[in-house]
Amino acid sequence: MALITNSKATFNYEIVEKFEAGIELFGFEVKTIRSKHGKLDGSYVKFKNGEMFISGSDIPPFQPSNTPIGYDRVRNRKLLMSKAQILRLKQKVESDKLTLIPLSLYNKGRVLKAEIALARGKKQFDKRAKVMKRESDREMERTLKR
Repeated sequence: MALITNSKATFNYEIVEKFEAGIELFGFEVKTIRSKHGKLDGSYVKFKNGEMFISGSDIPPFQPSNTPIGYDRVRNRKLLMSKAQILRLKQKVESDKLTLIPLSLYNKGRVLKAEIALARGKKQFDKRAKVMKRESDREMERTLKR
């Protein structure tokens, strides 16, 4: 069961392939995520020095009065994957012009994992068509109820 999800990911992107990665967090960040606070909307995965990081995720402090001074709630958080997987993902991102986005953070036993996905951005007309289809389906449901 996902603790935090990226609600706009499936609307803005076409998911090509999903992966699981560990994530490096502070203890109070883990408490915050387990209490289902935080946002992944607008976040993405970037590569730096052969490592992967989640950028743009917002994880507020669990108890603001007990957090370290200078805590940055939107800091880059390191993803934990093997070197071979990181290289393979980097090659796919560069060659196929895809992007890596986090879909969710969830528990797997006692550890927190991040579900990331290779995704292709949707065009504006694809998004509009999806909204129009959703609205027409709702309208049909309303008329059937009457």
